[in-house]
Amino acid sequence: MKNIIKNIKNKFILIPIFTFILSLSFLIFISYKNNSMDYKSYTLFQKDLLDKRISTVYITDNPKIRIKLKDGSIYETDNPRTPNIKQTLLENNILVSEDYPANSKQIYPGTLMLLSVISIIFMAVKNSEKVSKKTLPIDSLETTVVKDFNYTFENVAGNEEAKESVKDVVDFLKNPEKYTSYGARMPKGIMLYGQPGTGKTLLAKAVAGEANVPFYAVSGSDFIQIYVGVGASRIRQLFKKARNNSTGKAVIFIDEIDAIGKKRDGSNSSGGSDERDQTLNALLTEMSGFNEKKGIVVIAATNRLDMLDPALLRPGRFDRHIEITLPDISSRKKIIALHLNNKPVGNLNLHEWAQKTSYFSGAKIENLVNEAAIIACKENSRAIEDTHMDRAFSIILAGYEKKNRDYIKDTDKKITAYHEVGHALVSLKVLPNEKISKVTIIPSTNGVGGYTLSIPEDKLYENKDYLKKRIMILLGGRAAEEVIFGSNYITTGAHNDLQRSTHIAFNMITQYGMGETLGLLNMQELMKLNINQDKIIEECKKLIDSMYYHTKNIIIENRPYLKKITELLIEKETLYAKDLDNLKLISK
Repeated sequence: MKNIIKNIKNKFILIPIFTFILSLSFLIFISYKNNSMDYKSYTLFQKDLLDKRISTVYITDNPKIRIKLKDGSIYETDNPRTPNIKQTLLENNILVSEDYPANSKQIYPGTLMLLSVISIIFMAVKNSEKVSKKTLPIDSLETTVVKDFNYTFENVAGNEEAKESVKDVVDFLKNPEKYTSYGARMPKGIMLYGQPGTGKTLLAKAVAGEANVPFYAVSGSDFIQIYVGVGASRIRQLFKKARNNSTGKAVIFIDEIDAIGKKRDGSNSSGGSDERDQTLNALLTEMSGFNEKKGIVVIAATNRLDMLDPALLRPGRFDRHIEITLPDISSRKKIIALHLNNKPVGNLNLHEWAQKTSYFSGAKIENLVNEAAIIACKENSRAIEDTHMDRAFSIILAGYEKKNRDYIKDTDKKITAYHEVGHALVSLKVLPNEKISKVTIIPSTNGVGGYTLSIPEDKLYENKDYLKKRIMILLGGRAAEEVIFGSNYITTGAHNDLQRSTHIAFNMITQYGMGETLGLLNMQELMKLNINQDKIIEECKKLIDSMYYHTKNIIIENRPYLKKITELLIEKETLYAKDLDNLKLISK
């Protein structure tokens, strides 16, 4: 209703605008008509003067004079510009005027046009004042409260431990007096942390939905401004809105809180009183001033818990920290089923897809199912089948397949095939439990010439032996190129593999305490000191060289298998798990 009234008010300004245009058009028409007035020669004017037919003469500086006859008709004649013409006219009892007569036909449209201009200016000023009232306070926070939305824990598949950790908070929001009677203080703030896409925002929504309380959602970046004090003012506005809502209960959700809550190191030239610090101080003050009986809970989300200021994480502020982890195989199965719930589904093996999507976040799984639905729709398929899911899986990991592949030379195709089979062969030998689902040499839009997809096992930890084997698999492509084509003909195809293997090796030595140079020391802490990194680089190289040596030996020992699989891959362009099983490779 408010929007309708607002639209009507905005349209009112069209009335004076339309009136102004009509008046102006009418005035132009009258002026044109006046300009086309009847003309008589000066001789005829003198005749009218002698016949005493003239009532008034209008003399101006114009080259024409205007004559009004006693019968009311008006005409123009040439201005004689003689010094005694006025005297002559007056002596003949003729009125003389030095201004043209006012045309009654011009008065009304002229008045209307003036009133229209005044109305337009008045309305424009009034609207600008309304806009300025909204825009001038730069500290105003635009946040809309969500009430009565149907979002519960049933909409959040997986994350069972996290859901269990917030169920008491839901109960508190429903019955805060119950906990007060026991003398219990519920957490003022809940910090949800974990990798992107794991469902932190969904869980916060579910808490508000289960408790049926208003949900205020903002981002940490909403409080960041170049003007000092603006962020702090917006924090106070947010908490005031939550306190003053009709229910008296609410969930305030601050996403990406690390935008305002980073650690303060006191190195700011302004003495720590800059905008970010003031915003953080306002948040800390607001949370400290909460009344436990109010029924307001603050939930924040971050991807980097280690970056947050300790004052935020202490008891009394965000005193409950809940990790939202990547879903395990059971959770992934539930998430896939949840997203397939309202879609036409064919004969899909959910358990198999739960295995294939190892290390996928909930958001990534949702994207996979949505992409498969789009593919099925484009093909006018009656249901989403395994083929659609498989293509969507490849699109998410490697991009769309290139349709035109005529430009690829046979030599390049052969190099790519040996490279990818090198990855697959080493994977089959060193990590036989990780099933290879796909090997292809079809280039994708992401710039990948080919790729090998394997299904890693669900593990809570990755041990040193496993990381070494991952390095060997990454180096398998380069090793196959060197063994088949020689060291002088290795290509740039291993660029990404070398990046990833270097990353693993570096983390093993500097972060995980799996090297000899640093031992159990952590490089992240040592970075604060000026230390010599040459030995670390030397040990990383030694580790990579050792793994590459073992990888090459595997390739050399299994060269017949390498050649056999490569020939099949060049023929089919894509191999699946069943194709590799048919080759009856027996891992050592």
